[in-house]
Amino acid sequence: MRLFAASAFVGICSILLAGCGGAKPEAADVESPMPVQVETVRKGPIDHIITADAVLYPVNQANVTAKISAPVKRVLVNRGDHVKAGEVLIELETADLAATANESKSLYDQSQAALQTVTGATVVEDKAKAQTDLESARQVLEAAQKVYDSRAALQRQGALAQRQVDDAKVTLVQAQAAYNTAKQHLDTLNSVGQREQIRAAQANVEAAKAHYENSTVQESYGKITSPISGVVSDRPVYPGEMPASGTPLISIVDTSSVVARANVPVREAAYVQTGQAATLTGAAGDVAGKVVVVSPSVDPNTTTVEIWVQAPNPEGKLKSGDTVHVAIKAATLQDATLVSSSAILNADEGGQMVIVVTPDNVAHQHKVSLGVRQGINIEVLSGVNEGDKVVTVGGLGLDDGSKVIVKEAPPEDDDDDAK
Repeated sequence: MRLFAASAFVGICSILLAGCGGAKPEAADVESPMPVQVETVRKGPIDHIITADAVLYPVNQANVTAKISAPVKRVLVNRGDHVKAGEVLIELETADLAATANESKSLYDQSQAALQTVTGATVVEDKAKAQTDLESARQVLEAAQKVYDSRAALQRQGALAQRQVDDAKVTLVQAQAAYNTAKQHLDTLNSVGQREQIRAAQANVEAAKAHYENSTVQESYGKITSPISGVVSDRPVYPGEMPASGTPLISIVDTSSVVARANVPVREAAYVQTGQAATLTGAAGDVAGKVVVVSPSVDPNTTTVEIWVQAPNPEGKLKSGDTVHVAIKAATLQDATLVSSSAILNADEGGQMVIVVTPDNVAHQHKVSLGVRQGINIEVLSGVNEGDKVVTVGGLGLDDGSKVIVKEAPPEDDDDDAK
């Protein structure tokens, strides 16, 4: 009996041990599916945004210099003052130039009076006298001709001596010479003399006028005006100083608009054109602008293209020299294949990939080629199709062919939002 009981106990224990040892290997072969969150690949519009950092410059600026060398008499503006185009900024000492201008004015007036005399009095009087002289010479010539003809007739009749005829002929020749001289003088006044006198007088007037205008302009240079409207950024001179030639006396910047100059890689710059909308983001917030310049050349040192974006700045919030972030809207793609940036993973062999979950809840790795990015949205050029389910949460470290469980994204915590 004891032997039977012992054998039975050993047998029961062997059965129990065998049953427990066989269950462990079977449980180890079963893997739990990984929980993931997915989104659906969709079609939609996306903006092609080109971004770069840029430095702000004023839309216009001027360094005003003096055109004459003279001491500073008065400075009428200070740094930070707003000025308008044509406003007087600085006055220079110009007493000597004013005296020269007055002298030139007197000479000009004199030359004008001389011209009036030549054209209105002298030439007319000379011409009248020459006409009178010519008429007198003609009458004398006619009288001498009659005397000579009469004496010659009497001499032929033997009633008059030859000597008297010869005397009459001499008188006739003298009268003829006097008539010719008077006629030549009148012709000269009518042709060469009058023109030359008037021309000389007019030349004197023009020379005096040019000298007077030059003196007036030189005097006007004593008042230095602003060539543009803007703000005084610098005024390094003070009354009594003698500025060196070519030294800027006043610096003016026009801050009504600013220009952001950005260097964009050649590949992206190919999509940028003048007139495209852009946004400047900086300390003053977002400001709308547009592309005004696309450089036609490439910087060989940086292999970039300089692009200018101009934006209005009526309140002066954007400061020259500040750095801003430029976003240029190059184009809008209307039917792009889109996924969220959280779906993009780095592939082991390089490049990017997404994990597509098939209807049987199996994960498959797909290499993708990416295009335009805007915010969280990324254009996928190849690798997925519209309607595919791609993993957005839980894909990191997930092997190809793994079983997954798709879970809904957790709702936002209202309590946390309230806090």
